[in-house]
Order: sequence, then C-alpha cells, then structure tokens
Amino acid sequence: MSKNILLPTDFSENALRAAIYAVTLYEKEPCTFHFLHASRLKASRMSNMSNKLTHVMAEKARQDLAKLKEKIETDYANKNHSFEVILTTNDLQASIEVLLEKTKIDLIIIGTKGESNAKEMLFGSNTVNVIKHVNQCPVMVIPNSYEYVKPEQIAFPTGFNRAYGDELLPLKQLIKVTNASVRVVHINGEDEISEAQKHNLALLKIALKNFDHSFHWMTNYDRVAKAIQDFTIELDINILVMIKYKHGFIEDIIKEPIIKRIGFHPTIPFLVLPHN
Repeated sequence: MSKNILLPTDFSENALRAAIYAVTLYEKEPCTFHFLHASRLKASRMSNMSNKLTHVMAEKARQDLAKLKEKIETDYANKNHSFEVILTTNDLQASIEVLLEKTKIDLIIIGTKGESNAKEMLFGSNTVNVIKHVNQCPVMVIPNSYEYVKPEQIAFPTGFNRAYGDELLPLKQLIKVTNASVRVVHINGEDEISEAQKHNLALLKIALKNFDHSFHWMTNYDRVAKAIQDFTIELDINILVMIKYKHGFIEDIIKEPIIKRIGFHPTIPFLVLPHN
C-alpha cells in the first residue's frame, strides 16, 4: 500500500535536505510525496501595486515548487515514487490541518529550521508548531545540514510509565523499512523501576518480540536530555524516536528555545510519535 508523505518546504537548504532524506529513506517503498509551500500571501485592498506584487510572489513560489519537484524526481526518485505540489496562502499549520482532513498522510518530514536558522533555537517556529499541534500522524525532524546515513540503529527512550498500544505502529513500520535494530533506553537503573513500570516493560518486550531489539539503562544522570544525547553518541544511533506524551520530554524541548539551557541538540533525525 502506497504511503503519503508530506514535505513542507520554504525552499531553504534544510527543507531540501529533509526532502532528499525522505525520498532516500523510502527508496524501495511506494510513496506519494506532497510538497507543501504555505506562502501566506494575501491580496491587499490598498492598491493595485500590492495586488500585482502578491501575484508575482505567488508565481515565483509556483515556479520554485515546480523546480523542487523536478530536481527530486530527476536526481533522487525512482519508479516507486510520485509527487504532488501544493501552494496555499494560509499559514503552514492551518494548511497542514486542511490537508490532513482531506488526505491520509502517513508521515510528515520537516527540517529543524527554515530560512531564519537562528543558532539559539533548537527548532524553528514552523517545526515547533507542527510537532505541537499535529496528532494525526508522526512527524520526523531532519537536522540542519544532515547528510543521509542508512539507519541501522534506532534509539527509543521511554519511562515505562504508560502501557504501549497503537502509537508504536509507526516505530514498527520504520523498523521494517530500514531493517534497523531498536535500542530501548530508560534513564534509570533496572532495579529502580516500580511494579507498574515492570508491567509496561513486559508489554513493550512483547510488542517488539519480532524485531531486533535490546534494552539499556542509563544510570547516574540527573538530566534526561544529557542521557539521551550521550546514548545516541555511544551507540552510534541513526534515528531517535520518542512518543509525544502530555507534559513529557518533547513538550519540554519545544517550549524551551535556548539549546544550552536544556542540553539537547539532536544531530540525527528525530521521529515524534503521537499519543492517541
């Protein structure tokens, strides 16, 4: 069954790299990739000059979308792939919400930052809004300047605080696509978890029984971010996967814009799974 993958773009280098990553990752999978550019152009009532400028900018965006589609088709795609382009005058979040209502999107892949690329920001404002508000499908964030590496190791940090259900399906699908090993990591000692956590751990073992997986325990850490960062480096992790729980770690990192304060600066693709 063909996947529908949404690729928001502002025509920045980071957005291009995210698109290249998407097409390369799903090289062998039937996919339709939807390039979405939200121009936020609205005709002004004040003058014909403003209206003309709006039309010129919209036409430029259409041409840039066509060029992007042609480049990806020519340089990276294959017979498994087809492409659609979408230009809207709404803001990005509103445009995505409309598209999600009309089309079953399986995954959104977006760059960490767009044209602003402020160094002190972990994610750009558009990326933060997508992570924060999209609950219908997973969101994968591709770091700035990231070069594609075939995923062989997937990290899945978890607290074992909740039972696992359908939210694990995108993780399982990713494992099947990549044939990667999943490394489950808990920021604490194995002998320090509660009975409820042990029960959830047992459920997770059952959920992953058909996949190559292992469990790891990161002790002596007082910051989750630092533990995750060290774990991804030590095990040469290629993709970081986390579930977006209410009041969880992901909410913390998208609320805090200053990298040095949270100690979390992902340099690998970061897949956010919605919790339904």
